[in-house]
Amino acid sequence: MESLDRRRPGAEQEEGFGMEARRATDLGMVPNLRRSNSSLSKSRRLLCPFLEKQENLSSWIPENIKKKECVYFVESSKLSDAGKVVCECGYTHEQHLETAIKPHTFQGKEWDPKKHVHEMPTDAFGDIVFTGLSQKAGKYVRVSQDTPSSVIYQLMTQHWGLDVPNLLISVTGGAKNFNMKLRLKSIFRRGLVKVAQTTGAWIITGGSHTGVMKQVGEAVRDFSLSSSCKEGDVITIGVATWGTIHNREGLVHPTGGFPAEYMLDEEGQGNLTCLDPNHSHFILVDDGTHGQYGVEIPLRTKLEKFISEQTKERGGVAIKIPIVCVVLEGGPGTLHTIYNAITNGTPCVIVEGSGRVADVIAQVAALPVSEITISLIQQKLSMFFQEMFETFTESRIVEWTKKIQDIVRRRQLLTVFREGKDGQQDVDVAILQALLKASRSQDQSGHENWDHQLKLAVAWNRVDIARSEIFTDEWQWKPADLHPMMTAALISNKPEFVRLFLENGVRLKEFVTWDTLLCLYENLEPSCLFHSKLQKVLAEEHERVAYASAAPRLHMHHVAQVLRELLGDSTQLLYPRPRYSDRPRLSLPMAHIKLNVQGVSLRSFYKRSTDHVTFTIDPVRDLLIWAIIQNRRELAGIIWAQLSRYRVGKPGDAPGPHSAPVSQSQDCIAAALACSKILKELSKEEEDTDSSEEMLALADEFEHRAIGVFTECYRKDEERAQKLLVRVSEAWGKATCLQLALEAKDMKFVSHGGIQAFLTKVWWGQLCVDNSLWQIILCMLAFPLLFTGLISFREKRLQPLCRPARVRAFFNAPVVIFHLNILSYFAFLCLFAYVLMVDFQPSPSWCEYLIYLWLFSLVCEETRQLFYDPDGCGLKKMASLYFSDFWNKLDVGAILLFIVGLTCRLIPVTLYPGRIILSLDFIMFCLRLMHIFTISKTLGPKIIIVKRMMKDVFFFLFLLAVWVVSFGVAKQAILIHNESRVDWIFRGVVYHSYLTIFGQIPTYIDGVNFSMDQCSPNGTDPYKPKCPESDWTGQTPAFPEWLTVTLLCLYLLFANILLLNLLIAMFNYTFQEVQEHTDQIWKFQRHDLIEEYHGRPPAPPPFILLSHLQLLIKRIVLKIPAKRHKQLKNKLEKNEEAALLSWELYLKENYLQNQQHQHKQRPEQKIHDISEKVDTMVGLLDMDRVKRSGSMEQRLVSLEEQVAQTARALQWIVTTLKDSGLGSEAGVLTLASQRAFDEPDAELSIRRKAEEPGDGYHVNARHLLYPNARIMRFPVPNEKVPWEAEFLIYDPPFYTVEKKDVALTDPVGDTAEPLSKISYNVVDGPTDRRSFHGAYVVQYGLPLNPMGRTGLRGRGSLSWFGPNHTLQPVVTRWKRNQGGAICRKSVRKMLEVLVMKLPHSEHWALPGGSREPGEMLPRKLKRVLRQDFWVPFETLLVQGTEVYKGYVDDPRNTDNAWIETVAVSIHFQGQNDVELKRLEENLHTHDPKASSCGLQTSTEWQVVDRRIPVYANHKTILQKVASLFGAHF
Repeated sequence: MESLDRRRPGAEQEEGFGMEARRATDLGMVPNLRRSNSSLSKSRRLLCPFLEKQENLSSWIPENIKKKECVYFVESSKLSDAGKVVCECGYTHEQHLETAIKPHTFQGKEWDPKKHVHEMPTDAFGDIVFTGLSQKAGKYVRVSQDTPSSVIYQLMTQHWGLDVPNLLISVTGGAKNFNMKLRLKSIFRRGLVKVAQTTGAWIITGGSHTGVMKQVGEAVRDFSLSSSCKEGDVITIGVATWGTIHNREGLVHPTGGFPAEYMLDEEGQGNLTCLDPNHSHFILVDDGTHGQYGVEIPLRTKLEKFISEQTKERGGVAIKIPIVCVVLEGGPGTLHTIYNAITNGTPCVIVEGSGRVADVIAQVAALPVSEITISLIQQKLSMFFQEMFETFTESRIVEWTKKIQDIVRRRQLLTVFREGKDGQQDVDVAILQALLKASRSQDQSGHENWDHQLKLAVAWNRVDIARSEIFTDEWQWKPADLHPMMTAALISNKPEFVRLFLENGVRLKEFVTWDTLLCLYENLEPSCLFHSKLQKVLAEEHERVAYASAAPRLHMHHVAQVLRELLGDSTQLLYPRPRYSDRPRLSLPMAHIKLNVQGVSLRSFYKRSTDHVTFTIDPVRDLLIWAIIQNRRELAGIIWAQLSRYRVGKPGDAPGPHSAPVSQSQDCIAAALACSKILKELSKEEEDTDSSEEMLALADEFEHRAIGVFTECYRKDEERAQKLLVRVSEAWGKATCLQLALEAKDMKFVSHGGIQAFLTKVWWGQLCVDNSLWQIILCMLAFPLLFTGLISFREKRLQPLCRPARVRAFFNAPVVIFHLNILSYFAFLCLFAYVLMVDFQPSPSWCEYLIYLWLFSLVCEETRQLFYDPDGCGLKKMASLYFSDFWNKLDVGAILLFIVGLTCRLIPVTLYPGRIILSLDFIMFCLRLMHIFTISKTLGPKIIIVKRMMKDVFFFLFLLAVWVVSFGVAKQAILIHNESRVDWIFRGVVYHSYLTIFGQIPTYIDGVNFSMDQCSPNGTDPYKPKCPESDWTGQTPAFPEWLTVTLLCLYLLFANILLLNLLIAMFNYTFQEVQEHTDQIWKFQRHDLIEEYHGRPPAPPPFILLSHLQLLIKRIVLKIPAKRHKQLKNKLEKNEEAALLSWELYLKENYLQNQQHQHKQRPEQKIHDISEKVDTMVGLLDMDRVKRSGSMEQRLVSLEEQVAQTARALQWIVTTLKDSGLGSEAGVLTLASQRAFDEPDAELSIRRKAEEPGDGYHVNARHLLYPNARIMRFPVPNEKVPWEAEFLIYDPPFYTVEKKDVALTDPVGDTAEPLSKISYNVVDGPTDRRSFHGAYVVQYGLPLNPMGRTGLRGRGSLSWFGPNHTLQPVVTRWKRNQGGAICRKSVRKMLEVLVMKLPHSEHWALPGGSREPGEMLPRKLKRVLRQDFWVPFETLLVQGTEVYKGYVDDPRNTDNAWIETVAVSIHFQGQNDVELKRLEENLHTHDPKASSCGLQTSTEWQVVDRRIPVYANHKTILQKVASLFGAHF
């Protein structure tokens, strides 16, 4: 471990562990920067929350985060670069506090950082902007090196607003600038940013503008310049030392810098460093010193560890935040960083080709540990470190060798990224593969391990990694195992994962249960409009149920209420109310609809809900609705494509929470139209404009899908396609496709040729559509012509001419009913006009009575339409639908006006006003003709254009009124003095001004045609206007004529020319705009008229009263409910419906295939495909070139080695012959093997060697850090482990733990006298010091470990010098299923072993260990066994089978003390074994002594498997036991 003391100037600095200090430099005092005034330009609405957030931050940070300050100035022997006197802390006099320069407390004492550096509230935090650069403002804070990681994490997530990461990437390496190949640099930058951006990761670096930190910053900069705003920012956190930052004075703001400006000055930084401008956040670690590098390393290590221990929950799936270390280049400090990361279980990715340490490790990573020798490492160091290699001492090279061996030994945590090799092309893939590889190596069962990997892939949103690394042949996924991840993918909106899970066997009808739907709806995004609607429904229910104290819980019928609002009341509720509510439910607080299952994962939720698995009526439809209401385009498309891919369920089953599937959704067209309707309704209420536009776009997309599928159906079979339009869909609230399209106002769909043909068919009833209109009218006037063959019918039964049914079919046809009503209405208008103009007598005539009767029949018909409710929607809804039509409002208004006029007409006094009212009412009845003619293909579109132009007229009148009133008032006030008659004021201000526009200019406005005879001087004549202002004679006008003429000209200019031409332009624009869609609008509105006359009684008014009388008897007397005609709404038989929907499914698949084909045939898509193919080919060529060059290099190196050895061998032969002898055979040098030539792929042979188990020496006993102590072992490489190997520099430290129970332990051993009483290799009193491996060597009074050096002398934490004997009972039984049969895996039987877990331990262990002198049972075993069973268990041990006896590779072993064990197998063959039952009865998981101390020991039966989470040496014993019984391992 490197020292962190200062070193000479110019020495290497590194980003990572082991960075050393530089010499102090001068710091100039710079005034604090003022807060930028740019924020003042923001609006007050946006500024207030921003200032409030600043105030909260300004108060929270000083209270919780501190800085370090030197409080005692001690002059240092060194000077700053500017030649100034500095303190031992590195700061000058001016940079100290005033109290530090003249302290009284510390006078005469040496400077001690622990005493003389105090914590104070931090004075540097806020936003940071880099002067001269246009990057976004970042965040920064100055923290003390002792700041808890939890506080910093709280600052980042809560106050800085950072989302909890899905991945933590710690980038380390060279802190000095280094060169990389351009291609490798490009690959690294692209891959690093891609993995951070796609997975939502945090990147942590050293934050300075040099070395690897600069590379990361430039990668982020390039990404931000090329990406869109929607892609989001890459979070890059720089953890740097405050005392080494150049120009840091500008960051000091006691109340926070918002923002603080930072000057990037690389030229003047000297031995300091500048912050990198491309990082988004900075944590500046302060220890009170200046110029000391490496201060941030401990805090960064703790922070990364703390973050990696946090759990992120998203979509109901919780994972611990994974961490990976990415290494570029680097020196000694980087090696120490890698070693610590590997030791702590953090996977590392080494980028080969970046230089120095990274290349050294990459070169030897594939070699067996036995081949990684000191000489090899020395060779690699000389190759990659060159000039610096001269500074390496022998001990340093030995240390490096040991660390590299330990690093390579844990290959599962080490990933080497080689450009173009091993199929690797991107760094992001290498990083994620490294994490998955590390996950596979964890001691977990197969299912848990693969499940954890899948959780990571879903959290990272990397479906490519899931496809290539997880969904392989190595593990067969069960569909039920994917259900929790499917739910997480849905909630997190990861459509590609949903597609992947569907491809891998997830069946929606098994996945979507009632509880699953509740879970999905409870996890709606709070910003979702549907979320607020659900809240409203729950709040209303809470108000209705006043006695309910608790907030109402979400049920699916609440969802159904909101959906009915969106789909329209013509549909029924999609989800019924539950029949009983005693089922377990997830509660939904009324304030928020966010699932909050405390401590319960989705997997446990699924396990819990298996007892009451309940399918919904239609799972695919339910998921589609859930995706649509959240406006998730891709997800909705994937689910819609799943429609009809499941079999139809049992017919006739009643729906309910516990019911079986009634019918799986095969309504592709209905589903698309329903989605369009829901989206359009939501877009009306959506406040966010962008979201509203996206909803409308998605609604249009689903409308096109409905059109596409219907087009395929219509081309195939017109009749069956038309059946789809009017088929009652049980899945969508018993609505039809045509109803849904009309509700959604899908004009493009309704205007489709097939639908118009269907409407035309309905319009003509049973008549042929090729009948001429004159034929229809002729037969209406003379119906006997029906028997002449003048009219043709569609149905064969009506073909015979003598059939009386022809008359009924003719007069029931909507086209005939329509024309009869037209003739009737024209007759009514003619009679009404005749009465008003000719026959309006004081007492009504017979003609007028006939009008009254006629109008009464119209009133009855309007009443019938109002109460006509075939769908059972209710009177309120029907009234709402009735009055939503403009023409119905006009009808009601005309009828009410007629009633008012009739009332006045019958009163003699108001006879004339009554006639006036009836005359106005006649106009309204005439306007009703426009609706009648909307059926016409010629007049219908023109009427639509007129309606649109009427809106333009109203807007125009508003503009015109401004000019008319302003000119009229000004003219009236100038010309007339005090006009008091209201009617003449109105004429002068409005009427005359309006007529002026059309050329009727007032004669007296210019005074030329002024005449006193045409006006009244005093305004007393009611039939003349008041005279304008005149002179005293009263004959000459006195008003300013020039002014009135000027006003008139301006008025005519603006009103007559500008405004009228504006109106013409508006009309023209409206015409052009509407003309394009007029045909669609007319076809859409045509349906309403057809449906109206399709359900209208055949008789025209006033004869329609007879039909109304018949209806009255049927509805009221006979109680026969109203039914919609089958021609517009038809419920098919089950078999016919199933066949029809299967046919629709087939054609929908054709439509999707055609869409894919058309998409591929698009020019832009072809160009994209060609571009991808070219890029792939270029990549393959580059990889082939790199592989060829790499293979050639390896062959040349091997050839050079062989040539060199051959030369040495020849030299030896020559020397031997010269000495006149054949020499000794022992000294002959042998040639190198020909393996490089025999195996062209050298990497293959290397990998073979890497797979060889073990390296022949104890490994755990040589870990550099001794467990539970701060002592470091002397590094011992593999080749120096045997005592016979020469190791002159071997100087291990001495370490022995003093234990309280002196009688049961050996002396410390630091002196030879107490040790002289110990007898080795014999039974020494109660202690057996004999080794299972025979006699061991005793040197200088201390025994030597028979397995070799460990790097530490003494007995460490063990009790005895020499062997420490332990006993490991291995208690096993066969694993059985619920039926009692033995479980098998790969044909082999499966064992279960009894293991125990001690407090604060991460691993399970065998219930054995050391024994007290004279005892047979280990201490740990006694803790979990009741004392009554100790003697019987000793009997079991005696009867057991010894499976291992010998040395244990334990981390506590030293050169002079080690552990040896005996493993005894105790196996229970049968499940009814008496001794097994006694054992289970006498096991207890809580030790009384431990419980009193708050410590607990637990036991458990676990399956014997290679991934069982026990210690490595215990796993070796279990493998031997499994081999003994031929069981699975």
